[in-house]
Amino acid sequence: MKPLSINIIGLETKVHHFNFELGDEFLQHYGQGYLPGGQFSVEVVLDKHETFIEADFKIEGKVKLTCDRSLDPFDFPIHQENRILFKYGEEDKELTDEIIMISRDRVSLDLGQFIYEFIGLSIPMKKLHPRFKDEDESEEGKMVYSSAPDENTNGDDEVDPIWEKLKKLK
Repeated sequence: MKPLSINIIGLETKVHHFNFELGDEFLQHYGQGYLPGGQFSVEVVLDKHETFIEADFKIEGKVKLTCDRSLDPFDFPIHQENRILFKYGEEDKELTDEIIMISRDRVSLDLGQFIYEFIGLSIPMKKLHPRFKDEDESEEGKMVYSSAPDENTNGDDEVDPIWEKLKKLK
């Protein structure tokens, strides 16, 4: 598999464009089989500054999923845009989900894991085949279970004598 690392030492302080075509081999390398397959086109725009690097990711493609309801395989479209800010600092450390500190002597950025995580975040929790989409939306908001109202909600609750004494302290 072609590495997805970008040599940042030799980059000038300006905007740089990188394009990657990724497939099943990429998903198996980074995900250990979590996603069975897919095809993706990834555009990465690196804007290098003196104190930080701004990376914009645009991911288009499809991933192969299995329907939770029918177990039929289907292709799920992926359209994802994300941004990560790599700030120069003393050590490599993740400050937030979008801000990562990297050391000044860092030679390259490996973007593969970030791309894999962005793809994974775009997959819905409930994986439904497109033929079930209309059914699922019509059932949205229906109450499946409801408990009976509490019989002791008439507002005449007895107050514990301990709390009654506290009220008198006012």
